[in-house]
Formats: sequence, C-alpha cells, structure tokens
Amino acid sequence: MGDNSIQKVAVLGAGPAGLMAAWRLHLAGFAVTLFEQESGVGGMCATQTFKGRDGEYRFDYGGHRFITKNPELLAFIDELMGEDLLHADRKSVIRFGGRTYDYPLNLSNLLKTAPLPLMAGAVKDLLLLPFAKKPADFASASFADWIMSHFGRTLYRQFFEGYTAKLWGINPDRLSADWAGQRISLIDLKDVARRLLPRRKGSHSVRTYARKYRYPKYGFGQIFTTLGERLVAAGVELKTGATITRLTQAADRIDRVHWQQDGVERSESFDQVISTLPLPLTCQHLGLPCDLHYRALRFINMPLNQENLSDNTWQYLSDPHILATRLQEPRRRSPFMAPVGKTSVMLEVPCTPGDETWQAPLADLRGRVSQDLESLGVDTRKLGDETFEARSEYAYPLMDLGYQGRRDAAIQALMPIGNLIMSGRQGTFRYIFTDTAMEMGLMAADMVIDGVDRRHAIFNHRNENTVIETQSVA
Repeated sequence: MGDNSIQKVAVLGAGPAGLMAAWRLHLAGFAVTLFEQESGVGGMCATQTFKGRDGEYRFDYGGHRFITKNPELLAFIDELMGEDLLHADRKSVIRFGGRTYDYPLNLSNLLKTAPLPLMAGAVKDLLLLPFAKKPADFASASFADWIMSHFGRTLYRQFFEGYTAKLWGINPDRLSADWAGQRISLIDLKDVARRLLPRRKGSHSVRTYARKYRYPKYGFGQIFTTLGERLVAAGVELKTGATITRLTQAADRIDRVHWQQDGVERSESFDQVISTLPLPLTCQHLGLPCDLHYRALRFINMPLNQENLSDNTWQYLSDPHILATRLQEPRRRSPFMAPVGKTSVMLEVPCTPGDETWQAPLADLRGRVSQDLESLGVDTRKLGDETFEARSEYAYPLMDLGYQGRRDAAIQALMPIGNLIMSGRQGTFRYIFTDTAMEMGLMAADMVIDGVDRRHAIFNHRNENTVIETQSVA
C-alpha cells in the first residue's frame, strides 16, 4: 500500500467520509475515482433544493450541524467555507401528550408543564432506583432495560418507549442498549435530579448538548458540494449517477469495480478500494452474507405562507400516534433556507422500504402529516399546495439485540480482502456524527498512503460507550 507506484484508488460513495478520503489521497499524489449513485455529492449530509413558486426552498437529510473537537477538521471547514459559514444557536422542545417541554428538561418548566402523576412517578422511581435491578451485561442489555435501570419506569414510559418504537419500528426491548450508551447524555435519574435542582454558584454542571454550532449559509450540504467542486477542479474524477453493481475478486483482492451509469454497464481495475457504501450492500456486491439492516426515512417539506413558525430549531414528536419523529423549520438554521417572507415545515417520517409508509403516495402522506401538524397547533390553512420530498433508504443502522455479533461476522468476512477499506457511517454500520465520518475518511486515506492496516481502528473509531453529544430528553 505504501508504494506510490500503486496509483489508482476507487472511492465508493461521495458522502463526508468518501470526499475526505479522496481529498487526502489526491494531495498525496494518487489517482482517485469517486463514484456516487446520486446526481450530487454529500450522501446523508446533502441539502435538497427545490424551486417553488415563490423561490428556492432547501432542507437537509435530518438535523445536521457542524460540531467537532478536532482542530484540524475545524480549520479545514473554516477555510473551505469562509464567510458562508454561519454561527447558529440550537433550541429544541419535546411535544408529548398535548404539552411542550423544554429540551433538555429544566425544573421550572417541568413543574409548570408536567402532569402531577408524571412528577410523582419520577420522584418515586428516584427513591426506588438504588434498589432497582441493573442489567448484568451491558453488551446484551436491551434499550428498555438500560433506560429503566437509569431513568426509572415513569420517564421511560412517558418519553422513551413510544418515541423509540416509532423511530425504529421495533419494540424497545428488542433494541440494543448500545443505542442508549452513546445517545443518552445524562447517566441516570440521580443526574437528572441534580440537573433539575437549582445549583449553587460554581457547582459542577452535568454535561448537556452543544447549543452553538456552525452551519453553512445554503444548507449543511454546501460543505460537501464545495469540497466536491474543489476535488473536480483539482483533477479528481467524479462519476455521479454511477451505481455500483458488483465487486469481483482475484487472489484475495478486489480485481474490478463494476458500475452502471446512463444505462450502460462499465467496469475498471483499481489498486485500492475504499467503500463507504452500506456494509450489507458491500457484502452483497462481493457475494458475502450479512444480516444487518437499516431504518429508512421520508422527509416531507411543505412551504408555509408566513415568515416564522416558531423559534425552535426542531421539535421531537414523542406521541406514538403522530407519524413523524421530528418537526424542523429549516430557516431556523439559516434564513437562506426559504424565500424572503416565507418559511417551510419539514417532517421526518421513519419507515422500512416496502412497508405501507414507504410506499404511500406523497399526496396521501401529505394529508396524514397535515392532520398531525394541525393537532400540534400549526395553522394548516397557511400551508402552500406544494410538497417537496426526499428519501433515505439507509438512514439509521438498526442496532437490534445481537447486532454486534452479526456486525463482527460481516467484518471478519471482509478482512481477507486486502485492498478493501470500509469507512463512514453506513460503511462501518455505526450511528456517528459527521466529523467522525470525516475522520474515518482521512484514516482510510492514510492507510492507503502509508501502508499500515488500520481497518479495525476505523471500524471502531470513537466507539466508546460514552456520550458523543446529547440526544436525551433530560
């Protein structure tokens, strides 16, 4: 790998990991070909742009924002985006049972908002928590067990159970506790109590989520379209609309990459292959078994004939009967996400390819989510008649019970292929933030450049069971 005469590298997928790998490899003098199935780059971090009657509306695949503790990455993004990088503040709420709770929870809001039985149940749980049975083995514990042992049954039932089942499409007792380990910020109900009680001046605060973040003027995807333009200008070959169909092997190496573009089947030989494609898809292209699955999302964006809907960046919709899991107003991130004087409302609807929600005609889905919006107090008479949609088939790696063993089996099946490096969120089957995916891309490129096998390190990069950034209700 370290021999610079080995020049040709295929990077499969032009999301954050693929683009960063291509960037570093190009700087090191390698000939890079970047394959992307969509018409543009960015992957799950792309921004969708639609020309509406009143102008352009933009929205992201989900709630992206740029936060990192990596100074090299921060400097890279600052230089890349320049004055187009805005600074934004995050404000979120939880909508549940006809009530609106601050996110994270705070004592005054909880006392003012929560029904008395919820407060009484939470206090009772707090008193009984020291005697509650803890999961014997974190690795095999379910999400439901983990939450109840840390937060108590009342908060689990109120804030976690219905929302989690809706998001994942399975009962929380079939979901791995891994999901909680890196996504729930406050360790247990005692910490919740400490956070809810007024603190003495100078006392240590429990870690919460990042309120301030960087965000590009024209949507999160602007980072990656800008990087893609730089790569093409520098001579990197970018093939968009190119769907990988097969990877053929010879002598424990990928011999050829096969793809379809403009209805024509093509193939080419490469020395190294970096794949950011979903782990099960890469296995499928190699004829290897892989029993891992993803949860999909449909994003429904509707123009609204008013300037602002609320001051919230997003609203978590915890009621199980409401179809969407989150409501976002894209112009809360940047005023350039909607035409002047207008806003839009974007709903994230979880589903599984082939199910009723995935297959529902857009008009039917619009009707359903419009009813939900009305129940949330949105004046639906101000909704325009336009509806914009995007889909993500591989939005969330489904971390059901026992997935770790099945993931390990897939990784072990790929390890004998010496010139294949998996990278990125989908490629490593990890629920990670953008900066981690970008770091993985750089690690994959460095592995090609210096010839040291770091594939296990890439698969487990930032995989500690500690909070990355808060996603909890508290």
